[in-house]
Amino acid sequence: MTALRSVVDPKSPEFEANRAAMLAKLGELEAEQAKAVAGGGEKYTERHRGRGKLLVRERIELLLDEDAPFLELSPLAGWGSDFQVGASVVTGIGVVEGVECMIIGNDPTVRGGASNPWTTRKIFRASDIALENRLPVINLVESGGADLPTQKEIFIPGGRLFRDLTRLSAAGVPTIALVFGNSTAGGAYVPGMSDHVVMIAERSKVFLGGPPLVKMATGEVADDESLGGADMHARTSGLADYLALDEPDAIRLGRRIVARLNWRKHGPEPAAAVAPRYDEEDLLGVVPEGLKVPFDPREVLARVVDGSEFDEFKPLYGNSLVTGWARLHGYPIGVLANARGVLFSEEAQKATQFIQLANQTRTPLLFLHNTTGYMVGQNYEQGGIIKHGAMMINAVSNSTVPHLSLLIGASYGAGHYGMCGRAYDPRFLFAWPSAKSAVMGPQQLAGVLSIVARAAAESRGQKYDEDGDAAMRAAVEGQVEAESLPMFLSGRLYDDGVIDPRDTRTVLGLCLSAIHNNPVSGAGFDGTGFGVFRM
Repeated sequence: MTALRSVVDPKSPEFEANRAAMLAKLGELEAEQAKAVAGGGEKYTERHRGRGKLLVRERIELLLDEDAPFLELSPLAGWGSDFQVGASVVTGIGVVEGVECMIIGNDPTVRGGASNPWTTRKIFRASDIALENRLPVINLVESGGADLPTQKEIFIPGGRLFRDLTRLSAAGVPTIALVFGNSTAGGAYVPGMSDHVVMIAERSKVFLGGPPLVKMATGEVADDESLGGADMHARTSGLADYLALDEPDAIRLGRRIVARLNWRKHGPEPAAAVAPRYDEEDLLGVVPEGLKVPFDPREVLARVVDGSEFDEFKPLYGNSLVTGWARLHGYPIGVLANARGVLFSEEAQKATQFIQLANQTRTPLLFLHNTTGYMVGQNYEQGGIIKHGAMMINAVSNSTVPHLSLLIGASYGAGHYGMCGRAYDPRFLFAWPSAKSAVMGPQQLAGVLSIVARAAAESRGQKYDEDGDAAMRAAVEGQVEAESLPMFLSGRLYDDGVIDPRDTRTVLGLCLSAIHNNPVSGAGFDGTGFGVFRM
């Protein structure tokens, strides 16, 4: 393989300015993520501890194998909304008894763990990841059910939570519920639809209707224990498969359940991993603060892929898109990385052929985004940019090898689609703090609106309001800028998390490992499709 050679000078003024800007963005990110870790705040955290209970992240830490990593997903869910950052639930991938599992834990310090609209969306995403990548699911349950003031946004779509549990089980993906406290109303169906259920004596309460509702509905007077206590479910209803003494015992039982799954990965084993030749710390200074300044994505690859080795495909053709082959933590990958922002017809055709080749060899694809979209203009339209862009988007849409997407710079317009944005179902999608994504850049969007408004005024024979135009452009630019930032997008679950650039290799390695729980297949690999078209 060909070793990449870095030309980055960590002592240059440009690098130091880039690094300082990235560290400032990371500081903002850490402050927002701290809000998720804080849960409902000190008052509710202390109240929870006063009841002799562990916090959700403490439960996860006990559940995981010693020193095992935990890839937390969507930690900023709900950011910018009326709900607590993190959406009152923690989701992520961790190793339990040597098995990679999807872990979903309610945070009872946030409104009793009640589910709001962002909670359900976050759990939907976790369930999708578990099903696609064949990850056993462990629910750490303690929830008062739906957040009633927002029930209109939860009740109808929220039924998918229970449907997903049954579909996981039908697909042979085990589901486990460890019930730490209340699991009431619709929440009772989480243990009710799980393959394995652990409850804690004198702690777990699982019922469709609590004492007040039962009295209102039937006139019957009953207490919590007789309606849904752990002992009752273990001895009478049979809902509980295991009765734990306390929280650590419930976690111990959960680990033993996983140990007895006889779980095996179905994907190919990785080769031995080789560290990159260049320091990952340098990734802080690779991306300029201004996204109009180009940078070479090979500098990123040199600090991410095994041995900094990269075999480039068509290096002299369509060179604003870098394509080629590498390994990452021992797993083979194909890479598509934007080099100069704009995608021309040559880049689209090159990408299409490369994606076909990856499917032929069953090689997962990594997309590194830094694109302003497909090129516009008379010559490019006449040259077929629409059909060539459509060709690339078609290839991405129908590729069946696993896709990973990482937004490191701009990701605008249809270029976001061609580079496998969220709507194209990459297995995982992460962003750096330097990323931005929107239909187009703020200045371009505001300028287009200005041109349209000016033309409309002229057609009516009216004098155009220049002061109003300036105010409109400033307002639109501000809005689009705010709505294209990674924390805003991550808050809406348009990615799986905003990560520190220095963690890129580790995060992608964890994702590739999770992906290989399932076999890797490629479109047309079974001989039913066409061969590779040369573009």
